[in-house]
Amino acid sequence: MTKTIQNDRTEIRLAGEGGQGMILAAIILAEAAAIYDGKNVTQTQVYGPEARGGASKAEVVISNGQIDHPEVINADVLVAMSQEACDKYAGNLKKGGLLIVDEEKVGRIPSNKAVKIPITQLAEARTGRTITANVVALGVLVGLTDVVSRMSIEKAVLARAPKGTEDMNRTALLAGFEAADMVKR
Repeated sequence: MTKTIQNDRTEIRLAGEGGQGMILAAIILAEAAAIYDGKNVTQTQVYGPEARGGASKAEVVISNGQIDHPEVINADVLVAMSQEACDKYAGNLKKGGLLIVDEEKVGRIPSNKAVKIPITQLAEARTGRTITANVVALGVLVGLTDVVSRMSIEKAVLARAPKGTEDMNRTALLAGFEAADMVKR
């Protein structure tokens, strides 16, 4: 299942638990759209008081035109990296929207049309670090939607990667692209 996003306004919600890097992923996605693809973007985030383990969500609105409301109203895409995130936000997905879940972390899925990919498991297998799951998720998201170009998301990931982790982050992103390409077949 793929969804090429071509609306003037695309609303994306990335949600999971604190420590999974979904807020950073949203920042990277916003930078890819604004800096490298030249689109208008807003990015917002909310997380619980816990540093790790609490609920977190980040939203990105991307448009070729003016953005009149900075937050997601009805998401075109939801990436859910935890069961709580899926439970809490799947109901706010647009009819026909794209739900991407980490199948190892989300067992109850409200739609049989969801794209289920073992995102965290892929991160561990390809990079040896589960902390790169957020970058794998970005690869899956971009690979399935083309909301930004693959080149732009790669540039944005590498610009944010801590010195010395560029190759690991590139590997994680490519793992996400490959997983998306497998779904598209």
